Amino acid sequence: MAILVVGSVAFDSIETPAGRVENCLGGAATFFSLAASYFTPVRVIAVVGEDFTSEHESVMTKRGVDTTGLERANGKSFHWSGSYMENLNEAKTLNTELNVFGDFSPKIPASYADSEYLFLANIDPVLQENVRSQMSNVRMVCGDTMNYWITGHTDKLARVLKGLDALLINDTEAKMLAKNNNLVGAARAILAMGPKTLIVKHGEYGATAFFSDRSFGKGIEHVTLPFRAPALPLSEVVDPTGAGDSFAGGFFGYLASQPELTPLVFKTAMFYGGVMGSFAVERFGTERLQSLDRKEIDLRFALFRGLSHLE
Repeated sequence: MAILVVGSVAFDSIETPAGRVENCLGGAATFFSLAASYFTPVRVIAVVGEDFTSEHESVMTKRGVDTTGLERANGKSFHWSGSYMENLNEAKTLNTELNVFGDFSPKIPASYADSEYLFLANIDPVLQENVRSQMSNVRMVCGDTMNYWITGHTDKLARVLKGLDALLINDTEAKMLAKNNNLVGAARAILAMGPKTLIVKHGEYGATAFFSDRSFGKGIEHVTLPFRAPALPLSEVVDPTGAGDSFAGGFFGYLASQPELTPLVFKTAMFYGGVMGSFAVERFGTERLQSLDRKEIDLRFALFRGLSHLE
């Protein structure tokens, strides 16, 4: 079933201990779309500038991503520069140029109106709320945010949280949002803000799902305990950029591919999120996500399962 993702399509300049690249294709919507495309059809809404070529667009269309909602504007595309030389788990932002993204106003094509799943990537909460209000008939809505919106746009973000089935953020952001340094306490506070389920990403340490009594539909047993999915220990991480967005794509893509949401389906989706995140970091930018096949994905899923299951 089709997922509609609204977010950024951008260019990144990145330096890590493995090397440096300039102006490689990135952006939250790009990583999410590519990762999710291995599970279900994806539609993208974003804005790009004159420097975004047909070759760049083909990275998504070759994976079957519908780019009808890709708006082209005069100027340059969003560009981010970052370094992981000090810490591979945390990017140091060197420069951010919003360019055409600064005036982004998402427009939903008529052909996207029947999308059943909606992912609100990390953008202004006002834009997230606007898109959500236009997609009232979707079956499931997941969202992302970051410290900038948490600290400076609290009221706007609060309105978005009330309309989410699931919120995906990292552990630092979760504690910041809840104003609680205990993760369990923070999760309870966030669930009380509106999301039915909270997914907390821990980078190289995996991810944890926290459930509420609204997480699953009627007739499905209530899940009270959190669920932790592992991360795959890797001998080399080339570029962590986009790992969280790739996790979100694998997670939500798998959910959208299933006929119903059950605790087992949800937990399986957590593993597939970890799988896609682990692939993303193996190359700079989106390079690794472009060259996968489903056999590779399922083989790595088996590795993830083996990390945490007693046979």
